[in-house]
Amino acid sequence: MRTVMNFSFDILAGPSIGFAFYIGRRSTIIRKERGGDVTQKGQLIEKFKEAAASVLPIVIIVGMMCLTFIPMQADLMLSFLLGSLMLIVGMGLFTLGSEVSMTPIGSHMGAKLTKSRNLPLILIVSFLLGIAVTVSEPDLTVLADNVPAIDTTVLIVTVGVGVGIFLMLSMVRILFKIPLKWPLIGLYGVVFLLAFLASPDYWAVTFDSGGVTTGPMTVPFIMALGVGVASIRSDANAQEDSFGLVALCSVGPILAVLLLSFFYPGAPAAGDPDTAKGIMDTVQLGRTYFITLPHEVLNVAMALLPIVVFFLIFQVTALHLRKVPFLRIVMGLAITLVGLVLFLTGANVGFQSLGVELGASIAGMGPWRFLLIPISILMGWYIIQAEPAVHVLNKQVEELSAGAISESAMHYALAIAVASANGLAMLRVLTGVSIMWIIIPGYLIALVLTLVVPPTFTAIAFDSGGVASGPLTATFMLPFAMGACQALGGNIMLDAFGLVAMVAMMPLITVQIMGLIYVIKTRKAAEVPEYPYADDEVIELWDADDVIELEG
Repeated sequence: MRTVMNFSFDILAGPSIGFAFYIGRRSTIIRKERGGDVTQKGQLIEKFKEAAASVLPIVIIVGMMCLTFIPMQADLMLSFLLGSLMLIVGMGLFTLGSEVSMTPIGSHMGAKLTKSRNLPLILIVSFLLGIAVTVSEPDLTVLADNVPAIDTTVLIVTVGVGVGIFLMLSMVRILFKIPLKWPLIGLYGVVFLLAFLASPDYWAVTFDSGGVTTGPMTVPFIMALGVGVASIRSDANAQEDSFGLVALCSVGPILAVLLLSFFYPGAPAAGDPDTAKGIMDTVQLGRTYFITLPHEVLNVAMALLPIVVFFLIFQVTALHLRKVPFLRIVMGLAITLVGLVLFLTGANVGFQSLGVELGASIAGMGPWRFLLIPISILMGWYIIQAEPAVHVLNKQVEELSAGAISESAMHYALAIAVASANGLAMLRVLTGVSIMWIIIPGYLIALVLTLVVPPTFTAIAFDSGGVASGPLTATFMLPFAMGACQALGGNIMLDAFGLVAMVAMMPLITVQIMGLIYVIKTRKAAEVPEYPYADDEVIELWDADDVIELEG
């Protein structure tokens, strides 16, 4: 059980931008195993290395394309390189700050709520925390800024409410010992029923919203609350039932945005992606960044404000942390703010602009526009390989399956799955195929697999759906698809959105297939008798000569 618990915590905190909770926990385990400690400076350097590993592969691929066969404005390329640097620094600071602040806040709150053993209080606080932490997710902000059909604030709040409601339902599931597979099957059935009643223009956005919500802001709270509530139960399955919270909280935004679509009259506009055209020199480029910075500071400060307020209320009424731990958390929140500001500024000004233009340029190459598919596959392959969370996922699956599923097998399975998802997304852009032709079979396969694989693998698979959809999926690949779609005269809402959803869907299938392989191998191993002797057969351990020799 201890191995499963370590695996669950490590994998669930990997999604979206930074993997702070998961990386922090993993690094803590490694430090304890080595019997040493790591300085704050060493941790920061490690975070910068992880961020660089995520961003640099895309920078290299884009740079090679722009210097060889895809002409690009020099000012956009310079803006992209500056944005890349800001993404690396911002991601490094954000992951460190989140580890120092968000993880202990979630742990302290979860512990205090559990000790109260007050179910109404746990449900109410879970709902409010679900809203508070979700609105601060950077990937959600990036997605909402790119959706032309719905007001950004309305979309963010709607997604937050969806997470809050389903976080409450997750707590109820734990307390009433409901197996995870039945809520998943029932809820996704409702999702697809509502989807066919809603406007097709909202289909892709609704599924994308489920893929960008659970990240380092929400996971520490969700996991702390889930484990705390599960500890109220005393049965053997209590800890196992604490898994799957992220899975259910990912369904909430999908249902919430689907319901929101019924209140928006008429079909949404197709919208045009924002670009950074008109930058003529370095001074104007710098001015663009400096103008964007204050706007992002205000947005991030407003997003973090609910979390700060919750923490201060708990500090005064229940936590009563000492001065040093309290100041450490406050400092972590400040670092988180700075990191988020740098990340969003680099993403909005540098990455999105070049992504749009690059996609449009390739789409405008006549017969060569089909290069969009292999280029997207290549980018998807390297994006997933650069995700630190994926590497630990592969290693821990190997440990969980006692070697039946190797780390390399998981590695290639996920890489192929995510690369294929990116290729399918570009195929949709080129052909206009409805996302439902991909999403419905994909989720149907995933839900059928829940009936035959071990429950732990099901929980891990659905919880880890956000592992694959890292920061570059929302900040670069989605704008890349939007630019290509616009150049081809397609509908951005119908054809470009949905990329994040398909990338997030693949681990649901891949991890469960690995679980199915584990089941098959385990059954085959069980068929081979451990001792090839009958119960009444006499087993001679020595020959007669050996016995005489020993007696002599």
